[in-house]
Parts: sequence; C-alpha cells; structure tokens
Amino acid sequence: MERQERAKRPFMISLIKRMSGDEATGLAAQLAYFFLLSLFPLLIFLVAILPYLSLSYQDILNLVRGYAPQESMQVIERNLNEVLKGNGKALTFGIFATLWSGSNGINTMVRAFNKAYDVVEDRHFLVARAMSIVLTIAMIFVFVVALLLPVFGRQIGLFLTSSFGLSDEFLHIWNAMRWVVSSLVLFFVLTMLYWIAPNKKISCLSVLPGSLVATIGWILVSLGFSFYVERFGNYTSTYGSLGGIIVLMIWFYLSGFIIIIGGEVNAIKSDRKQPYC
Repeated sequence: MERQERAKRPFMISLIKRMSGDEATGLAAQLAYFFLLSLFPLLIFLVAILPYLSLSYQDILNLVRGYAPQESMQVIERNLNEVLKGNGKALTFGIFATLWSGSNGINTMVRAFNKAYDVVEDRHFLVARAMSIVLTIAMIFVFVVALLLPVFGRQIGLFLTSSFGLSDEFLHIWNAMRWVVSSLVLFFVLTMLYWIAPNKKISCLSVLPGSLVATIGWILVSLGFSFYVERFGNYTSTYGSLGGIIVLMIWFYLSGFIIIIGGEVNAIKSDRKQPYC
C-alpha cells in the first residue's frame, strides 16, 4: 500500500519526501568525508604514473580546476606539493590509500542506493567489499582516460588544423568539445554506479534518467558554487587558513547530494513502472 501511495504523488513531492526519509543529507556528508580522504591519494597515484602516460603535472590539476572552486585548488596544489616532496613511495601509497578510502565511499553510495530502492544489503561482506574495490579501480581507470582524452584530443585537433588547413576557429570549437567529453565520461561513471551498486536487479537503461539528472546537476552545481565562492563567499575571512578546506568539503557535500538525488530519481521511476511489486 505504501508503495502504491508513493507512486501516485507528484514527482517532486515524492523526491523531497524520499530524500528526507532516506537520510540523504547524512549520507552526503559521509560521501564528502570519503571524497576528501580519496582525493589526495588519487592525485598522488596519478602524479606517480605521469611518466608512463605522457602527461604533465598540470594536466591533472587542469582537469580538477575545471570544476573545483579556486580556493580549493590552492589547498590542493599546496598540499599535494608537500606530500610529493621527497616521497619515493608515492605510487604504492597512492594505490592502497585510494582503494581503501575509495571503496569506503562506494560502500556509502551502496547504502544510499539500497535505501532509495527499499532493499536490504544481504550480499556477503567480502562480496560487497570486492565489488566496491572493483568499482573503485574502474573509476580510477575512467579518471585516467578522462585525463588522456583532452591531451590526445588537443593533439588530434592540431593535426587536423595543420593537415587540412582549417581555421583557428575550428581549433577553438574542438577544444570546447573537451567539456562534452568530460560530461560523457561522468555520465558513464554514474550509469555504472547506479546500475551495479544497488542490491537490486535493474537494467542499464532504467538508470539513465538518474545519470542524466546527476550529470547535469553536478556540472551546474559545481560551476554555480565556484562562481559564488569567487564572487561572494569569503570563507578565508571566516575560517582563516581552513577556508580552502571548508570550501572543498562543501563542494564534496554538494557533489554527494547530487549523486544521491540521481539514485532517488531512478528509484522513483522504478516504483512508478512497477508500483505493485
């Protein structure tokens, strides 16, 4: 009966009620914590494998800079430089720390999605942890691909411009396409998470609405929050040297909240498709 009643509510009302009942704000805070723990090990790992990828240190920072608030970028660059200084075991540390903190973040997402679908996590602990680690490794691989695509894309653009005598305007348009590529990569990652993480048999196509909502929402929220921080938010005067960390945590919190919203959207669509199951 409860599922039947929920299926009859207006979509936005249903989404708000479910977000409140499923403790979305608390789970988003947990995600923000694990995102922060994962960030620096991931960046350290990526910097450590730079010689094998024909990438520069700035390529990694530029990818993050495209979305992160400026105050946070200062914190990220400063702390990353300190951690890497004289660290000969960066690759090993980066791998294990990223897998540990990243898999904990995936576990939090699993709990959030299971709450959204009203299912209980009955998979064995080792199976659930192995799935989280595999998804973390997959996300690291996708992150590396996201780094490589703009670099190779820029080289391809220069090749086409010089070979076919195309104008500089073409090169500007080609470079702008990197935003489209990064958005598609994000959409793919979210689709995999929404499809595999919940303890419920669902089709890949059924999670596309939530992936689309989360992708667009995350881009808009990230850009909007960056604009707000740069123009209006003076966190340094309030929190001092912690201002950059506070901004970073708020950004991670908003990111986690958007990811959870996407999961709830998929759950609502599932309820309305089969409301009596």
